Amino acid sequence: MAESINVQGNTRKDKYESLLPQIKALTEGETDAIANLSNIFSALKYGMGFFWAGIYFVKNDELVLGPFQGPVACTRIKKGKGVCGSAWEKKQVIIVPDVDRFPGHIACSSLSKSEIVLPCFKKGEIIAVVDVDSDKPGDFDETDRRYLAEVVTLIENII
Repeated sequence: MAESINVQGNTRKDKYESLLPQIKALTEGETDAIANLSNIFSALKYGMGFFWAGIYFVKNDELVLGPFQGPVACTRIKKGKGVCGSAWEKKQVIIVPDVDRFPGHIACSSLSKSEIVLPCFKKGEIIAVVDVDSDKPGDFDETDRRYLAEVVTLIENII
């Protein structure tokens, strides 16, 4: 297992392409889902410089906070509420360039300015959502969607 992350490149695409093999190496051979998720979100936060990165698990009728890296977060989110609950309800990726303009945004931290949320599926059902926040407005785009979808696929195989 790697003991540090070393991300190379000038573009976000380059950084993801440098980081993804390291994330795979972090999880290779480890069977504990919590350990793997903790390392994945640490690698994303520190490797990409994100403000917050983590996962919420679907439990009964709400999302419940799982492993994350960043400031303390909302513990439970109802379906359809905020960006995470909306991504769960709509069963789709949501990119929000300005969280203050997202109707019903749940402000776990006033420092969060933009967000991307990606659902995780198992047997056609959403089992979790991956949430990544930035302290910069408009920080997420199709590059993030593409490469974070690869992280989500890895996570779907872990949980």
